[in-house]
Amino acid sequence: MISSDEDAVLSIGDLSEQTGVAVATLRMWENRHGFPRSQRLASGHRRYTRNDVKAVLDVIARREAGIRLEAAINDVAELARPTSPSIFARMRQTHPHLSPLRLRKGTLLALSWAIEDEFCAKADRARIFGSFQRSAFYDKAADRWLELARVAQVAMVFADFPGEPLPSESGNGPYTPVKIPLAESAPMRREWAVICDSPELPVALSAWELPGQGNVRDRDRIFEAVWTFEPSAVREAARACAGVASGVDAAAAAPVLHALAGDPTRGITDLRAASEMVGRLVTYVDNFGR
Repeated sequence: MISSDEDAVLSIGDLSEQTGVAVATLRMWENRHGFPRSQRLASGHRRYTRNDVKAVLDVIARREAGIRLEAAINDVAELARPTSPSIFARMRQTHPHLSPLRLRKGTLLALSWAIEDEFCAKADRARIFGSFQRSAFYDKAADRWLELARVAQVAMVFADFPGEPLPSESGNGPYTPVKIPLAESAPMRREWAVICDSPELPVALSAWELPGQGNVRDRDRIFEAVWTFEPSAVREAARACAGVASGVDAAAAAPVLHALAGDPTRGITDLRAASEMVGRLVTYVDNFGR
């Protein structure tokens, strides 16, 4: 987490003073977890950067939210990478058996609506995440996501929103989606996702837009997509979304990361609900094809 040797100007005492973490604790963290990673002078003294101060404070925020130290450090290390995570790439890496499908945007939209209607709206206090690429695309779905947020434990939406993460303007009160703005270089700016993390009805859809489609009609744009009901894959996708949110606002995302820290509950997927969702999907796809 060091930017360069020239940036490493803080002693371990300075780091302790600015973070409130005792020197002995910082040394223990480095010995056991390799964090924070110091630069060593010829004399052997440790030196740190301003980025290390932020990283330690981010770990503290996660610890205060109840996350285990090792998990908190791993989260912060992940966010320190040059780019924020790709949800699609994360799912493909951790669950390579998921077969990607090439789908038109119209088909993805139908699949997303089916997931939202049959899973997110019926799940008990689910954690719901949606990636929309552009804020204009989210605006078209804002009313739908306002309703989803009313029955969700957490609802977060990602797009090229301006400014800081704020409750969506779609409605009043606390039950509104939180908008997470994505940097121009963020991989999620090219991705589509609907993820519902719930013990009863887990489902995840993730897709990335194939390049070179500037002249293609919007509804006909092609995406490579994966979707699954597997609780472990859904949890991995949800964690990746929460990690992106944490890079924007660590304090706001900390409770979500804490809720997602453990393994998902092993339950029996409601096959009737799955059947109803697939039936709705077929209906939506048929309507889009007309």
